[in-house]
Amino acid sequence: MNKTSIDTGPFIAQTKRELAAHNDLEKAFQTVRDTVRIAVDEVVDAQARTAAVVPEISYAAVRDSTVSKTDIAAIRQRGCVIIKNVFARQQAEDWNSELGDYLDSNDYLAHAREKAGLDDYFGDLQDARPQIYGVYWSRPQVMARQAESMAQTKRFLNGLWDIRAPAGPEFDPNLDYAYADRTRRRAPGDTTLGLSPHIDAGSYERWVDPAFQKIYASIFAGNLDAYDPWRAAYRTQTREYASPAVSSMFRTFQGWTALTEQGPGDGTLELLPIANGIAYLLLRALQKDVPEDELCLARPGRALGVDAQWHPDLMPGIVPIQTVSPGDTVWWHPDVVHAVGNEHHGKDYANVIYIGASPACTKNRTYALRQASSFISGRSAPDFAAEDYEVNFKGRATIDDLTELGRLQMALDS
Repeated sequence: MNKTSIDTGPFIAQTKRELAAHNDLEKAFQTVRDTVRIAVDEVVDAQARTAAVVPEISYAAVRDSTVSKTDIAAIRQRGCVIIKNVFARQQAEDWNSELGDYLDSNDYLAHAREKAGLDDYFGDLQDARPQIYGVYWSRPQVMARQAESMAQTKRFLNGLWDIRAPAGPEFDPNLDYAYADRTRRRAPGDTTLGLSPHIDAGSYERWVDPAFQKIYASIFAGNLDAYDPWRAAYRTQTREYASPAVSSMFRTFQGWTALTEQGPGDGTLELLPIANGIAYLLLRALQKDVPEDELCLARPGRALGVDAQWHPDLMPGIVPIQTVSPGDTVWWHPDVVHAVGNEHHGKDYANVIYIGASPACTKNRTYALRQASSFISGRSAPDFAAEDYEVNFKGRATIDDLTELGRLQMALDS
């Protein structure tokens, strides 16, 4: 069904009435706003001191299980982390070259011009989309996803969550299904292709979906201290509004792997490094100055936008990540606000492969089985616009390129 054929206004208005009947939403927002303002001030102060606002740890510490309790506490507070040297620098640089050759030899840009307009996921955001290439099955992407170092990294990240739930463990943190995503290759000097602040993995659903309501119940009740961003219960049971680029998998972390060096000024990732910052967004949309059938910038099938009009207290805390090197990985909680800088003032490309953490559960396996069919035929991954560039691309990865772990991650082996 086309997303424009459904009027969500009545659902939103009804949800607002129900939440208001059981909660003091104005008082709850006042409390959350005060708490978030303090957290934002801390971020701004840290940034001013040129401190590394996003926690950094080494892959070696992950591999050897020596990540300190202090670092883990910082990750949980910030909702994000940079894990250094998951891949050797030379390996990442080789993948960068190979991916560029793959796109060039298959004349990707000519094909993309023919299919312009198929992907409008970011259509409500203020800025254009970045230089995202709709390929999923190049060998570098597949090799990076199935690497043991990546699997070990994701086991660590999944382990940061409390998986206890009423019906049993919400997911298996030790097995991660591959979620095929795209790649960014942003040219130096680009001043047009950014993404304004947003959250993925659900927009208006975060208020109206029953599972989301259970996840955020303590926020709506005004008890922020009782809300745990890392409690997994009900997270795999949410139902998102289907559209191109809305994830059908539950991801404990969104993330990407750097193929080139990039940092502040390079038109790359910006984050609001506050794990419980979602509370501000949820309660802001329920205040009396917002029309009863609207939720600020929430739109079905689109990214959940964040802007200065509705969320002025958050904006100063959205800061660029510190510089990362080829082979480093960056990860952020699915409720963390993120953006892409408007201008790339650097001298080199800012290139990444998007790889998130999507642990084994019924929801994720269901999608993985659909995705496996797309992989075999070379079609675009099911969550994304059906551009299907790679069906006839030479040099794309095939089943023969998968390791035993890769087959398991692709749900090709039970």
